[in-house]
Parts: sequence; structure tokens; C-alpha cells
Amino acid sequence: MLTITKRRTMIGPDDHGRKMSLKDFEFIKTEEDYHYELSRGYITVSQVAKYFHALIVSLIRDSLGAYKTLNPERLHLILNSMECKLLIPEWESERHPDIAVYLTKPKGPKNNTLWRRWIPELTIEVVSERSTDRNYIEKREEYWTLGIKEYWIVDGKRKRIVVLRRGKLDWIEKRLGAEDVLATKLLPGFMLLIKAIMDAVAEVESDE
Repeated sequence: MLTITKRRTMIGPDDHGRKMSLKDFEFIKTEEDYHYELSRGYITVSQVAKYFHALIVSLIRDSLGAYKTLNPERLHLILNSMECKLLIPEWESERHPDIAVYLTKPKGPKNNTLWRRWIPELTIEVVSERSTDRNYIEKREEYWTLGIKEYWIVDGKRKRIVVLRRGKLDWIEKRLGAEDVLATKLLPGFMLLIKAIMDAVAEVESDE
């Protein structure tokens, strides 16, 4: 007698490290209260961001939001990890950046296949204890493959922001410290005061 195995329709924290194709992962249901990505063919499950991580994301998003209010014609949407996804077939990966900046509206149907073709100009990742390799190595390679114009790696522990801007053959890398100001040609007139972020980080560390 032929036995038919039903494909699982939901994944949870116990599926961390499980092998899966991007095709199967793209529309799969997930248990709530966890963050899911597909990292080069393997499911990565992490808990909701800790305060340290959430604070940095919030400060940067607030700065971008203030810029958008003053320049609505230059910036379309600022989305977080639960609001967008990046599909990278070449790497069998699905990523959910901490912040994704879209300068223009998507083209074509606005259905659930939207994320296959709508690519942000800028992605921002905040480094956490378990995401160092993913942010510095894997996503650096994957976001280049995807055609993203800029990728910022915000590292509160090391008190720096690594800015990667697209060059002809590879990223052009610049490392900024607490006394620097981050500006980008993608957003004329935008300035991120890195000291304000690092001061907030220092205050959290002093409370621990």
C-alpha cells in the first residue's frame, strides 16, 4: 500500500537548523513569537529582539522617519524585519533585514509574490551576539548578489557602523566610529549622528 507523507505546513523553534528549500520556505506558516530566516538552505530561528537590539533599530528608524516626513518624495517606505522579506535564490536564502529602505513603489501586482522582485536600495542590520557571522559574512555576500545599493552593519558592542556601498566589482567599505556622521547619496541631506546611538548603547550597558 502506498503511503503518502503530508508536507508540514508550519515550523517552529524546534526546526532551527532544519534543511529546507527556498521554494518550500517562502510561504510556510510559522509559530508566533519567533523570528525566522532561511540561511543558505537551513532554517534559522531566533527569539524576538532583546532591548539592546531593539533600541538601536528604533533610533535609526526614527531618524529615517524624520527624514521621510520632510522629504516624502525621496523615500517611499521604511520597513522592519516583520514587514518585508528578501528572497535570494542563488543562495537558497530568505532574509528579513532589521530595516529596509525602499525609495520607490513596487512595480507589478501587489500580491504575495511582490517580494520576489521588489528590492530595497538600503538594508540595515544590527549585530547581536548570535548574528555576527550572518551579518558580516553571509548577508554581505547575499545583499551584493541581490543588487542592493548600500548595506549598513550597526555594531553596538564594537561601537561602529560598517557602511558598504556598491562598487563596480565589490562593496566599497567604510568604518565609522562614535564621532562620525553617516551620510548617504541615496538620501540627500540625511545625517545619522552615530554618537547619539552609541551614547544610548553605553547607557544600557551601564544599567546591566
